[in-house]
Amino acid sequence: MSKYKHLFFDLDNTLYDFEANSYLALEGAFNQLGITPMLPSFDAYFKVYARINAALWAQYRDQLMPKEVLRGKRHSDSLAHFSIVTKIDPISIDDLYLKIMTTQTELFPGTIEVLAQLQKKGYQLHIITNGFKEVQHDKLVNTGLQPFFTDVYISEDIKSPKPSRQIFEHAIKSSNARKKESLMIGDSWESDIVGAKNFGIDQVFYRLNDEAIDYGEFGAPTYSISDLKELLGIL
Repeated sequence: MSKYKHLFFDLDNTLYDFEANSYLALEGAFNQLGITPMLPSFDAYFKVYARINAALWAQYRDQLMPKEVLRGKRHSDSLAHFSIVTKIDPISIDDLYLKIMTTQTELFPGTIEVLAQLQKKGYQLHIITNGFKEVQHDKLVNTGLQPFFTDVYISEDIKSPKPSRQIFEHAIKSSNARKKESLMIGDSWESDIVGAKNFGIDQVFYRLNDEAIDYGEFGAPTYSISDLKELLGIL
């Protein structure tokens, strides 16, 4: 029998296919705003946007950049890369992007089935996410994920993003969980795995690609998977 009772999941790029949904949401926003014809191709633009967004999110996660700066800068910097000039305010672009994002419902294969099996086995399921609070709850509702989760812990509400100790401590205490009975599942080595390791709970590293990871001083994760269905072999 598993020693775990509480499973803490990341949301974006662990259950929710953020990359696919982000692509469709931004494409929809650009079509509505008339920006698409200015681009060399949307594919080329999105690759640049995704790279810029990831770098800005790292600064936001490390509390080096305010949310509103990130929201505008990820669009202004991406447009500037292609020398595209528009009178549309970057925050207005982001408002529409986030609005459309909540309507995108692509999940990773097997997500609902795996969560249903885990819930049936009696595990308490929770979410710990760094995503913006105005969209995360809507994502959970619109994808059908909400009924599986007892609690949703959003870093913006707690004012402490992963990998900081505070968000894990808040989640564990609020869930009345014990560290040794808790397991963190996520795709981000730094935010999810290192954060959980530093706090003292076991981890499942959901590897979305085969890129080499230098575990360094932290050592290997407790478990590593490349498909959510592998969780059923662990739990």
